[in-house]
Amino acid sequence: MTSRESDAPRSRESRAERVELRHLRHFVTVVDAGGFTAAAERLFVSQAAVSRNVRALEEAIGVRLLARTSRTVRPTAAGVRVLMRARTTLAAVDELVHEAAAGESTILLGHAWASFGARTPVFQRRWRAEHPDTALRFVHHHVPSGGLAEGLCDISIVRGDTDLRAWPHALVGHEQRAAVMSTDDPWARRRVIRWDELRTRRLLVDRVAGTTHAGLWEGEPKPEVAPSGGIDDWLALIAAGEGIGVSAEATAAQYRRDGIVYRTIRDAPPIPVHLVWRADDAHPLTPAVVALAIDLYYGADRSS
Repeated sequence: MTSRESDAPRSRESRAERVELRHLRHFVTVVDAGGFTAAAERLFVSQAAVSRNVRALEEAIGVRLLARTSRTVRPTAAGVRVLMRARTTLAAVDELVHEAAAGESTILLGHAWASFGARTPVFQRRWRAEHPDTALRFVHHHVPSGGLAEGLCDISIVRGDTDLRAWPHALVGHEQRAAVMSTDDPWARRRVIRWDELRTRRLLVDRVAGTTHAGLWEGEPKPEVAPSGGIDDWLALIAAGEGIGVSAEATAAQYRRDGIVYRTIRDAPPIPVHLVWRADDAHPLTPAVVALAIDLYYGADRSS
């Protein structure tokens, strides 16, 4: 490798480090405004400052970006390419700043399966009434943490026996289990299924974020377990008669589909429902989310 070849990456890195956001913004504004004077007026700076920043960008990149005449300013071929990237970069930075600034005015409540089920609209209405300045959005992420570990939400709803030791968490309630089957399944005519009867059936389970596994049944025999994908794949397989499912009451409330029926399971172990959040940057209104969820699960008024 020659010295020129070895110096090339370092030279490119050095040039990139010299490019500042104000250089890009001034360059884009000159093109959009059609000249330096108009750009200076839009940016509330002097024309000399605009010229200086555009020149600094050209020097940093090493190419001429604008073709100037006494009457017009237009981008060169290289300038057109830089203009496209500059617009994308500035838009991304503006979006980043907006999201960061709005962080405390919005809460993202993640879930891997069924949010709060029938309690979800009640939760939303009460939240809007009690916290009108902070929007709350439910977001679905098919991962065990409901998106918390991936940084995709502020708080997540986690069901079942997931290991929660990595995060602060609160038990907000319990949900009953329901059997899920196709409408032409022999059990579909029944109103209630007994827990032990499920040992004889083939259970379709979501091993990523589901709440059902063979270990829930003590002793032998245990039900046959077959894997499925997320909620849509799981419901499609059940509707096709590939097996039956067992899920939380929230699933029964939130995912009504043609070809599917839900039946109560007698004597099934209830499903714990936790809210989970990050220890290092918890949203300031996390306690309010937890308190409202607990009230919906255990409070007397579940319909207002």
